[in-house]
This record gives sequence, structure tokens and C-alpha cells, in this order.
Amino acid sequence: MIIDYRLVAVLLAFCCVSFTPSLLSAVEKQSPRPNIILCMTDDQGWGETSFNGHPILKTPHLDDMAASGLRFDRFYAAAPVCSPTRGSFLTGRHPNRFACFSWGHTLRPQEVTVAEAVKSVGYTTGHFGKWHLGSVQENSPVSPGNSGFDEWVSSPNFYENDPWMSHNGVVEQLKGESSRVTVDAALDFIKKADKNEKPFLAVIWFGNPHTPHEAVPELKSLYSKQDASFQNYFGEITGVDRAMGHLRQQLRDLGIAENTLLWFTSDNGPRPPRFKTEAARSQATGGLAGWKGNLWEGGIRVPSIVEWPAVIKKPETTNVPCGTIDIYPTVLQITGAKVSHQPHLDGVSLLPLMEGQKMARSKPMGFWTYPTKGHPKRSTDILLDLKSRQTPGQPNPKGPVPDADAASLATHYSKEDLPGAAAWIDGDFKLLKSVPKKGAPKFALYHLSQDKAEQQDLSKKDPERLKKMKAGLQGWQESVVDSLNGKDYAD
Repeated sequence: MIIDYRLVAVLLAFCCVSFTPSLLSAVEKQSPRPNIILCMTDDQGWGETSFNGHPILKTPHLDDMAASGLRFDRFYAAAPVCSPTRGSFLTGRHPNRFACFSWGHTLRPQEVTVAEAVKSVGYTTGHFGKWHLGSVQENSPVSPGNSGFDEWVSSPNFYENDPWMSHNGVVEQLKGESSRVTVDAALDFIKKADKNEKPFLAVIWFGNPHTPHEAVPELKSLYSKQDASFQNYFGEITGVDRAMGHLRQQLRDLGIAENTLLWFTSDNGPRPPRFKTEAARSQATGGLAGWKGNLWEGGIRVPSIVEWPAVIKKPETTNVPCGTIDIYPTVLQITGAKVSHQPHLDGVSLLPLMEGQKMARSKPMGFWTYPTKGHPKRSTDILLDLKSRQTPGQPNPKGPVPDADAASLATHYSKEDLPGAAAWIDGDFKLLKSVPKKGAPKFALYHLSQDKAEQQDLSKKDPERLKKMKAGLQGWQESVVDSLNGKDYAD
């Protein structure tokens, strides 16, 4: 028998072409790699959008995103205050793992950020807006530039209209409404990347609606029937919405919207002006208990939407518990980025949800408020002081390098003492550990799909689940202490 090896080769090639694609995800078939824009507001509650039912707020552009993309109804900030959540956003890890315990605390330079990861596969990276994970002086080991960002126009903390910013370390003032100027700075970067045919990662962290709430007159006038404080507060949120609308339109005008992943969320629950009625408080959280600063649902559940037309073909809403810890692993799977020495991750990839697949979270989510004070950071004062000490061509003034001790592992943390409030979310159930001023910690158990306001404590009715979840929380906290003490960097 004569074998025609050329025919065999052709048949084998046909088999490879015919069957290999079925093994690939929709994203792995995408070419070129998608652009990625990750947006986050500052103190926007779960209920503070029209699409989540707020009766007063006007957020038409976010509503349109929610009506066309993937909406997360149970999306969690990793912490009830800002800096820790931002750290989780960049690393996929609970912030206590790298001692970012409260507002004004920093990253550790040993951490791997999403910006550093995607640069390894050809992405150009930019950060725009609030940083709050260290100094924005160029030579800080945890500045945006030393955390993986090629281009950055960043503020050390929240900011208002006409903000001062650090542009790659050089202090300059932007003119205009707070959220719009942040998006415009990002668009300058995006247009340059598009012109150079480079895939990009743009991280946009708005300064609103954080206090002191200073909406421009046009936005205030939309809420003229409200108290003056709420005119400013609601106006700032609508300012974010309009900036998001401008960003989306510019992506369409550039012809890159189809294969650009646009993700929107918030860093923690709301801290609006003083509520005059319980109804007003409930509107901010969408009926959830608590607010910024605590681990009730209102403090950590936040609005979140992903728009990605090339992959998310029809609107979807998911009740799978997800969070800011999942952003990093999701982006890594989408881009194909590999990290050779990846520290322990708390997050999981949400790509299956984006591709329309059914997904159950593979591991619970832990929350832990370590009892440590925050560090005040007044952006304008910090930046004007830095500007006064800068000279042309030399953004780093003489003197100590800020955050020089950010890499320190000098403090040893004990597993025998796990202080502070904590929570453990496993599917529909949530264990909440609270710490009274006197006495032992208290534990409560809630079934969130039946009791989103956390009114019915099931701990006495379901002692076995309570025991299991307490053990899960303790084991997770002990692993966090290992990370705090440097174990992840030694592996």
C-alpha cells in the first residue's frame, strides 16, 4: 500500500484547524488584544444610580451601559474605605495582605499590579485621577510610575474642580469640571495609544462624589428642588455619569469601542450629606444596611457594570458574588498576561460571566477591617508644596524619598490575635463578625438573597453553617497574616 504522506499532512492540518477553535474561549479568538478601561468612583453607594432604582439621581449614560452590558447586582469593594479597595483593584488580593489597612495607607512595592502584568504582553498603561496608594512624587517606590503606569495624571487623594495633578511627577493644574478633566486626560493617552496601534490599559479613578461636594452650577441646577448639599452631591454623581458618556462616545468616534472592555464600579459605600430621613439613607444604599466605613452590605456592596460589545453581545445581570479582587485575575486571563512569581490571589476571573456562561464562585470572599487609623492626605496642599520645591527638569526635590519604608516587613503580625470586624461571604450566606467596645466579638449569620437588609440573624437556627463559616473566616485570616509577614514574597 502506497501512503501519500502529503495527503496525511493535509488531513492532519484540517483536523487541527477544525477542532482547535472549539477549545478556545471567545476572548482567546479575539485579535487583536482588547483595550481595557477600568473606572471607579469615590464613595458612590450601591443605590446611587438610576438603574439601581434611585428616584432622584439622573445617570442616563450608566443606565445605558447597564442596559447593554453585564450588570453585577452583588459586586463588593474589598474594603469599606478607599485606599484598601484601590489596592485590591490593582492586585487581586485583599489589602490586608500588604498592610494597606485603611485610608492613606500605601501599596507595598513588592506587590504585582495589573499594570505591571499587562505590560509584559505589550500593553501601554495609564492612570488618571485619584491614586491614594502612596505619594505621586515621581521617585516614591509606590507612585503610579513605579507601580507599572507609563503615563499618569494623578492626585494623592480626592479632588474637586480645576484640580492640581501630578503628570508623570510634574505638578500642573487642569481646568474644568472634576470628572470631565479626568476623562479628558485619559483620552489624550487613549488617542496616542490608538494612533500607535498599541493595546492599552487605562485606569480612571474619579475624585467624586467624595466630600466636600462642589458640583458646577449646570449640574447643581438639575437638582434645584433639593437641599443645597444634595444639589452638590447629586450634581457630582451626574458629572461622573456625563464624563462616562463622553468617554463612551469618544471610543465610538475612534472606532475602538467594539473591542474595548469598559468596567465601572465604586470603591466603597456612600457617605452623602447628612440624611434628614431614613428614606434618604435607604435610597443611597438601595435598601442595604450600613454605609461607608462598616462591613454591612451598604458599606461594601457597590454598583458595577462591564461593557464590551465584541464579547458581551446582549445585556445580562448576574447575582454571583463578585468584587474588586476579581478585576486583576479577569484582566490577566483576557490579555494572556503571565506573572512568574504571583502572590496568593483572593480574586477569580469573571471572564466566563462576560462570555455568557453560567458560573458559581469557586471560593468565598473575605473582608477584614484591621483596627488601624487612616492617614490624612490633603491633595491640593500636598501638590502645591511639591510644586514649590520642583525645578525645571527635576520633579524630585532634594530631601527624603516619600514612602521609603513602604516595603518594610519589620512588623510581625500574630495569628493568635485577629482583631477588628470581619465578614465571610459564601454564596448566599454572610457571616458578620462585629467587635463591641466591651466584651467578646459577636457573630451573626445572614441569608442575603432572602434578607439583603441583614435583619434576620440565623446563627442560632443554623449552628452548623455558623461553625463552618467561622472556621473558613479564621483560616482565611490566618493566610492573610502569612502574607502580611512576607510569606508570599519568599515563595
